[in-house]
Amino acid sequence: MKHVVEAICTGTARPFNGAETSAIAKQPREGVLQFLEDGLTRDEQADRRVHGGPEMAVHLYPLDHHTFWREELGDIALLDEPGAFGSNLAVRGIEEKDVHIGDRFRLGTALLEVSQPRQPCWKIEHRFAKACDAKGMIARIVETGRSGWYFRVVEIGEARAGDTLERIAIGESEWSVARTFSALIAGRASKKELQELADVKKLAPKLRERARSKIG
Repeated sequence: MKHVVEAICTGTARPFNGAETSAIAKQPREGVLQFLEDGLTRDEQADRRVHGGPEMAVHLYPLDHHTFWREELGDIALLDEPGAFGSNLAVRGIEEKDVHIGDRFRLGTALLEVSQPRQPCWKIEHRFAKACDAKGMIARIVETGRSGWYFRVVEIGEARAGDTLERIAIGESEWSVARTFSALIAGRASKKELQELADVKKLAPKLRERARSKIG
């Protein structure tokens, strides 16, 4: 599995909603960027309690989903931006059903590992409401499973737009990002599935704990 990375995007924390700030408006960067344990150089997160850190170091939101949202929302300018959903990596031909928790990908000299689905937050809702008066984006993302996912950085390295994202190892083959999102974010898991997820070592610790808490 090889895919060209069309853009690598980063953002800075800026005024977003009243006193709130956000770095969701990520823009393509030229040249070589470093992938460090906490994420990309020159990439910020306004609220480190819920964004960033080793388990959410690099975000990929499939570019193919932009086509779906254009059909849903209309031909809005925001969807022309590769980082419209706060994504760091702009890639086509790969979706949540195609990758698994623990899959490893080589990008430039960096080694990335899938850690968890991305849980949609109110900042996506607010960003699209401002762009096109769209309502219910979080609910639609949960309903459709178009979540995107996060990587942890296993080996620090460098990459640039035009480099290839190549899968070099498959992780938990039973647990695609799509299935994990459906189970833990959309809340469609059976008790057996929750027990399995609690033991998936490559899944981000917070989601493993969420699975345990739901077992009862």
